[in-house]
Amino acid sequence: MATIALKSGFIVDAAHLYGPDKVTEADITSLKPAYEKAHEAIMTMRRTGQMAGHVSKDGKPEDVLFPQLPYVAEGNINSPERILALEELARTVRNRVDAVVFFGIGGSYLGGKVLFDVQCGPFWNLKSREDRNGYPQVFFAGNNVDSHTLRSLIQFLKKSSAASPEYTVMAVVISKSGSTIEPMSNYMIFQQALQDAGIRLETVAVTDPHEGDGETLLHGLARTSGWPIFYVPDGIGGRFSVFSEVGLIVGVLVGFDIRQFLAGARDMDKACQSSDIWQNPALMNSVLKYLAGTRHGWNLEVFMPYADALKSLAEWYIQLLAESLGKRLNKQGHVVHYGRTPIVAVGTTDMHAQTQEHQEGPKDKVVQFVSVAHWPDDMSVPHQYDAYPKLAAFSGLKLSQILEAARSANAEALAGEGRPSANYILPELTPYHLGELMFMLCLSVAYEGELANVDAFDQPGVEVYKRYLGSRLQQLKKG
Repeated sequence: MATIALKSGFIVDAAHLYGPDKVTEADITSLKPAYEKAHEAIMTMRRTGQMAGHVSKDGKPEDVLFPQLPYVAEGNINSPERILALEELARTVRNRVDAVVFFGIGGSYLGGKVLFDVQCGPFWNLKSREDRNGYPQVFFAGNNVDSHTLRSLIQFLKKSSAASPEYTVMAVVISKSGSTIEPMSNYMIFQQALQDAGIRLETVAVTDPHEGDGETLLHGLARTSGWPIFYVPDGIGGRFSVFSEVGLIVGVLVGFDIRQFLAGARDMDKACQSSDIWQNPALMNSVLKYLAGTRHGWNLEVFMPYADALKSLAEWYIQLLAESLGKRLNKQGHVVHYGRTPIVAVGTTDMHAQTQEHQEGPKDKVVQFVSVAHWPDDMSVPHQYDAYPKLAAFSGLKLSQILEAARSANAEALAGEGRPSANYILPELTPYHLGELMFMLCLSVAYEGELANVDAFDQPGVEVYKRYLGSRLQQLKKG
């Protein structure tokens, strides 16, 4: 029963998470009033942008608008005009800009990195401009304050520019406020270094949209400097922003089909409007994960895609889950310390690293697989060494067959020890199906926040360390 297959071919298979000795029918039946109430809250959030109990870090009511993002329409955050502005930026960059460097951290980095990895792969920057279809090389900075990495990037660009007097670099600075330490410190060093080297640098800002009263530092800097400005929308938390200009700007600058990405998210949103738990992928996923933790003690979630290109998806999901659900207080202000610890893994790589602990360590984990059903660029193992039985055992097989055999063997081995797992199955690794998956995960944490009675859209724990960091930086300035 615990399998939902959408018309698109996207499948959520929770057969190893639901049933006897797992999350039971009785568990779900007893939770029915709570998950029906959660569904009503999410439907209200769709219609009004209001989520009961959510306030901003300043303690003021704040809209939650990410469900609007898949819908491109006049008056929406992603209006036809804004999508065309992104596509026009891409048009001006192709065959003109040699390298783009994205400066962002957290939600201003992780979602866009997923789009890049799926579209481009690890060898993008080694390809010729022709093989990149005119799109630039791409680098990510600002997601740490690491001199070694930044210096290496600057040196690479200096060397690349030496052979071409017309060499052009574009910096895309992504920060709602413009005072985020990691991207802004990196950008300032980067800008000065390229200026000193005589390298042509263009800058694009992605920041708060408001001018006048309340204008952010970065918006004001961009306006006075004449930089193009794209928007970090109101009502969109960073971890949900991949469907906004924050993430889409990365996609358009590498040829990723953002319209199909949003179409996949839109179709998933429509599928998740059903009140039937066995027809709504996000609701089923959230209920099973919530019950796994609260009733069975499985409080860790290993997110394990079977695809190298989706490792960054797991890293994006870490932030989504951790910041949304790791909360000290519930909505009434009572201490609950709710949360499920997420762990990044990649199959088959981490079957040789983490699976020993998954299989025989504490019984406190749900392993969440992601698999791709069809790889258009699949390869087969040749019959080169059939004289050796251990190599002949897998010669003639496609790599995708080996990959899925390893995943299913992992799932069966875990099940044999009473350890739960589930699988999200994408028909192909395309922008459309990626949009389906990422939007389902966004909705899942929204549902689970309601089930746990915590605010899935704030991050008070992050603000605590920022206060300590600000104090330490002031002390360093004083010497």
